[in-house]
Amino acid sequence: MPQLSRPARRATLVLHVAVSVGWLGLTLGLLTLGITGYTTGSPEMAAVAYRAMKIFGDWLVIPVALVSLLSGLVLSLGTSWGLARHRWVYTKFWLTLVTVLLSVFSLRPGIDHLADEAAAGTPTPDISLVVAPSVATATYLFITAISVLKPWGLTKRGSRLRETQSARAREIRGRSRSERVGQG
Repeated sequence: MPQLSRPARRATLVLHVAVSVGWLGLTLGLLTLGITGYTTGSPEMAAVAYRAMKIFGDWLVIPVALVSLLSGLVLSLGTSWGLARHRWVYTKFWLTLVTVLLSVFSLRPGIDHLADEAAAGTPTPDISLVVAPSVATATYLFITAISVLKPWGLTKRGSRLRETQSARAREIRGRSRSERVGQG
């Protein structure tokens, strides 16, 4: 993929950060509702919490997760960071992919099940809707931390690419020196 222009990179970066922070906030909201549904002694309050989770699950979880994943891919492939050059980018990609898949195939179905029970008047508290958003929140906080701190250095592929680029730069500098010497 060709490098993004500066305006495109900046716009994609703003989109990625905004959506990713939104995903973290959405997950905190789901965690709050999951805790409420699980700990309340009121079946009515549990039903309200699970129905609210369904609204978030139906309208926001999948689009926000996918936009976060796709904008991150565009940034990694369209900038010098690359997808597999730096360990933090590589780790962030795989964690994001796993959480997107868990959101689609585990969280949403769990929310739908409890919302259906709530609609039928028989909401049963389920610890999984506390655990899943807790794990997701911790994961997103970790992803945020590595995005800011950029730890761990280059991957093997990144090291090879850097060596190749350095060798090319030395070769170009060597040619320009010899051309200057030849002219002088």
